Amino acid sequence: MSMRLVGVGVGPGDPELVTVKGVGALRSAAAVVVPVLEGGGTGRAEATVLHYVDEEKVVRVVFALNERSDAARREAAWDAAGARVAELLHAHRTVAFATLGDPNVYSTFTYLAETVTALLPEVRIESVPGVTAMQDLAARGGAVLAEGTEPLTLVPVTAGTAVLKEALQGPGTVVAYKFGRLAGEVAGVLTETGRMEGALWGSSLGLAEESVRPAAELGAEPLPYLSTLIAPARRTGRGDKL
Repeated sequence: MSMRLVGVGVGPGDPELVTVKGVGALRSAAAVVVPVLEGGGTGRAEATVLHYVDEEKVVRVVFALNERSDAARREAAWDAAGARVAELLHAHRTVAFATLGDPNVYSTFTYLAETVTALLPEVRIESVPGVTAMQDLAARGGAVLAEGTEPLTLVPVTAGTAVLKEALQGPGTVVAYKFGRLAGEVAGVLTETGRMEGALWGSSLGLAEESVRPAAELGAEPLPYLSTLIAPARRTGRGDKL
């Protein structure tokens, strides 16, 4: 039987947003890997998975999840994680990796799959899509992501606010991921580009500590790292972008 590594999107944190196919993939895998920080507690992906599979099937693997400054540490963490997953594949043949949101959108699964493939060229890489934070925030905040011919731009603010500013100067809706540490700068860019009206942000979506607020309330203090922002397109009437 061939070895299969399946990336499963488990959504932003609300266990009810895991798809039926995602639950099936988690339950059918012999082992379910969840990414954790070294010395950290139960992460959001792990907490979601534990709603659907027994704890003894869950394997916690350390990743340098947000490491950008120390490339050597990041690469070492990826290599160690890949080696551990390769061991699990030899032992179990089918392994699932649970990732927040979708496995093909800014996911750790991308790097894991590349690392494991280098170690085990015969492994089959598969993925099960998941609900993204921007979809969940749009639903919870009553925002429409795109209409008619409008573009939809997704920007990771880890790339800097200059990239966000360029996107906000365009005509469509702009979504910013991972902007929490630069919340004050993001508020300034929204004001400068005239895109504050109707914009909203959210964090810990679907959890007890959930916050969904107008972007106009952003201050200088940092927010949780995984905060998401939506700046809707400017619209003048029904169907004006058709």
